[in-house]
Amino acid sequence: MNDMATPARSTLVPLAVVTALFFMWGFITVLVDSLIPRLREIFELSYFQAGLVQFAFFIAYGTVSIPAGALLSRIGYKYGMLVGLSTMGLGCLLFWPAAELRFFPLFLVGYFILAAGMTVLQVAANPYVAVLGDERGASSRLNMAQAFNSLGTTLAPLVGAMFILSDRILSSKDIVALSEEAREAYFDAEASAVQGPFVVLAVALLLLAAVVAFTHLPRILHGGAQGGYAKAFSNSRLRMGALGIFLYVGAEVAIGSYLVNYLLSMDMATAVREHSEMARMASLMLGRELAEVDQKGVVGAFVALYWGGAMVGRFLGAALTRHFPPAVILALFGATAIALVSLSMSTDGFLAMWSMLAVGLCNSIMFPTIFALAIEGMGDLKAQASGILCTAIVGGAFVPPLLGHLADEFGFKLAFVAVLACYAFIVAYALRIVQQRT
Repeated sequence: MNDMATPARSTLVPLAVVTALFFMWGFITVLVDSLIPRLREIFELSYFQAGLVQFAFFIAYGTVSIPAGALLSRIGYKYGMLVGLSTMGLGCLLFWPAAELRFFPLFLVGYFILAAGMTVLQVAANPYVAVLGDERGASSRLNMAQAFNSLGTTLAPLVGAMFILSDRILSSKDIVALSEEAREAYFDAEASAVQGPFVVLAVALLLLAAVVAFTHLPRILHGGAQGGYAKAFSNSRLRMGALGIFLYVGAEVAIGSYLVNYLLSMDMATAVREHSEMARMASLMLGRELAEVDQKGVVGAFVALYWGGAMVGRFLGAALTRHFPPAVILALFGATAIALVSLSMSTDGFLAMWSMLAVGLCNSIMFPTIFALAIEGMGDLKAQASGILCTAIVGGAFVPPLLGHLADEFGFKLAFVAVLACYAFIVAYALRIVQQRT
């Protein structure tokens, strides 16, 4: 194993290399979303089948995180990162034959493999950044690394628009109207639009794996920890932290998934068109006149601000958690999220819209801060602890359907009570840690 004992040298280079991994998996996660419109045409999918793409992503966290933690405890973080990158590269390469053959199950297998590699990478990289230096600075380092993850998620839609969605995607009605020869030519062109970018990504991932392989990464794990998952799970802070991540991811994804529908339910598209400054802002973000954009497109422009807030907030969080107790910052951001959601629930119009969009800024520091607090003091059980915490990301598959069901029954204003409950637990978790330290 190349993981040598930790030397008394600067951790700047290892931290920079691992931060590049955060950027890469954030970039790929969102770039795949750009595939959905083309996948529906290439594979002639229903919306339900297209939705299986997200299922394949989240199920990887639910099934791979625990085995990944066990693997890391044996081979170390560095080799775990290499396994994750190589697995992601293999998943990207499978997109080529899947698109060429127009065989959707093969694409799902490739995407699951890509997500599995990403899961291994997260299980390895998150605790590695947290322990790569003074434990008091763990939350700050992890917030900074996660900020570059958010930078990847911010740039990916632009790249997707340029290279994957740059030309016209025909509707099902238009495709049916084509001759058999023209239809096959169209599908071939669609397949090429998918294949090229992901072959490039596969090569980039393998090159990044080579950089990791030849970079000295200080050894953090020192042999297999005694007790394994049973001992790790006996830690109450870790258990509560896992539930906190489950609820945080669920709340963040739930808001993001239904934000367009929520804004449309308040007729915000019409309000934006009628407000000169807001209309100008939307046109600038969309790069076209609002007259050319449908209702969903108008409000969708502002949804980007919800996700963009995560990047800004994590850079801010990296500074705040360096100078103030991370648990205090977590409680403050969680309480602010509760206030903003409550304000949106009790108002209408632009105040309701902007207050809900601002929740994205509050979400920013939650994952890295909860993660760092939960694994604090776990020693060589950090690999198992990371596996448990990354498994909890599966919350993104459960809370959104709950919010959707409540919205169907009671409307969005009352449905967001489910989100309030998620943030309330996170605040309680943070305050409990603050109380333990005073």
